[in-house]
Amino acid sequence: MAVDAVDSVSQTHDPVVTTPYGAVRGRYEDGVAVFRGIPYAAPPFGARRFWPPVPPEPWDGVRDAGEFGPTPPKPPYSEAFARLLADPVVPGDDCLNLNVWTPEPGPGARLPVMVWIHGGALTRGSSAVPVYDGHAFARDGVVLVSINYRLGVEGYGLFPDAPPNAGLRDQLAALEWVRESVARFGGDPDRVTVFGESAGATSIGALLASPRARGLFRRAVLQSGPPEASERDKVRRMVRRMATRLKVPATARAFAAVDRALLLRTQADVARLSSPVLGGPAFGIVVDGDLVPRDPMEALVAGGAGGAPDVELLLGWTSEEYRLWLAPGGLLERVDRLGPIALAGAMARCRCGHEVPRGYRAIHPRAGTAELVGQMVTDHLLRVPLHRLADARPPLTPSYVYEFAWPSNVPGLGACHALELGFVFDTAEVPQAAQLAGPGAPQELADAMHAAWVRFAVEGAPGWQAWDASHPVRIFGAGAPHTVFGPRDRELALWDAESGRPGAPLSSPESTPSPSPRRPRRVMAVRPSSWPPLPRRAGGRRSRP
Repeated sequence: MAVDAVDSVSQTHDPVVTTPYGAVRGRYEDGVAVFRGIPYAAPPFGARRFWPPVPPEPWDGVRDAGEFGPTPPKPPYSEAFARLLADPVVPGDDCLNLNVWTPEPGPGARLPVMVWIHGGALTRGSSAVPVYDGHAFARDGVVLVSINYRLGVEGYGLFPDAPPNAGLRDQLAALEWVRESVARFGGDPDRVTVFGESAGATSIGALLASPRARGLFRRAVLQSGPPEASERDKVRRMVRRMATRLKVPATARAFAAVDRALLLRTQADVARLSSPVLGGPAFGIVVDGDLVPRDPMEALVAGGAGGAPDVELLLGWTSEEYRLWLAPGGLLERVDRLGPIALAGAMARCRCGHEVPRGYRAIHPRAGTAELVGQMVTDHLLRVPLHRLADARPPLTPSYVYEFAWPSNVPGLGACHALELGFVFDTAEVPQAAQLAGPGAPQELADAMHAAWVRFAVEGAPGWQAWDASHPVRIFGAGAPHTVFGPRDRELALWDAESGRPGAPLSSPESTPSPSPRRPRRVMAVRPSSWPPLPRRAGGRRSRP
């Protein structure tokens, strides 16, 4: 129950809410109650390292929740990307925490809830990024929750002696905390919308397809990230490369004994050549037979119990996703110079024949090589699977599709990946949003986009026609938002034709290849029943898986 507590220093009334683990004191900021750094799970270190999250230890008295909690271990961005993307670091072990912005911190409000899962390739980012400030959502009658989760090798390393997908299990634990606790902050646990961008959207895709997440949210927003599972061998190669450099076995036990800073430096070093365009080994969500029982995309497209048929979707992309991947490091110019060699590399990355780049050239005759390569990879990774997902949804559960088309005022970035975030959160005026958008971002665009997300959370409809055979896409760009029908259909038809080519892969871009008929491949390297015993809490009780 929410009560008021008097702060003895400032003599102002701060909001206090009692959670299942203890009371927390937040702050009133511009009429919104804000609680930061609330633990939803115990620190994932020591005996808990690389293991699924367990509940936090209860605390006595009132815990201060005025500042962001510790951020999970992560390497810094390269200098080129750090100029564009803010990624603050808050030191400390208690990194499995979340934040709440609410206009009415009390159990009687029953307001819609939005839970934000940040992106960052599952290796960077946190809920403390200033662009993700939840004030505007609370101002507009929504309880906004943002979460931290384990990243990189800590959250997505694949080991023989620990369960996979620890970071995704953190997200599940945070959603369970929301289910149990958000009513005390004024939220309605039966009206939860989960939304995320890039790796956050891919995480939501996995949660959509997971039986263990059923009932934890009613609506979902996938921004520039498709449901997918990474190939287990790609993730294993990251761990093995790290183990080779560290000169330790590729086991969770051995990695847990390595200095944390050294582990981060090694992770950053082996991941230098991995990117959405280049491919290569990378950390990712894998099929584990438990939380992720099968490839999320295939589960959602197949429908049935794995299809989340009762969850309404809002999904989309930016017009020039690839520019954030290529522009900061000068790759746009290099790709243009490489010409046919770069196109051949894109064909290998997308596993397609010559007809696809020829088709793109015919549709975009004035485009340079970098644009053709970038749009091909963007369609392969994002638009094709998201179109496929929208097409597969049950007719009585609407889906809505958007495209963000406003070009950044930073030269070379265009309508790039992640640019829409300052508009969705209505934080385009904060300096960290201006790093990506440049000066003079249009407030009217932020008003329109933010309002659409709020309306989707409140009503289940963002304000334009639901997806059907006419392929309506809401364009958020220069001028007023408007709906265009089938704006990407010509390009996506090339992929439909490609999927019917003899020898072409029929699976999703990052799913595990089909096993050879000569050597049946085991889908599970580690079955849940074979995991080692869970670490015990003090007092001898087993931690919750």
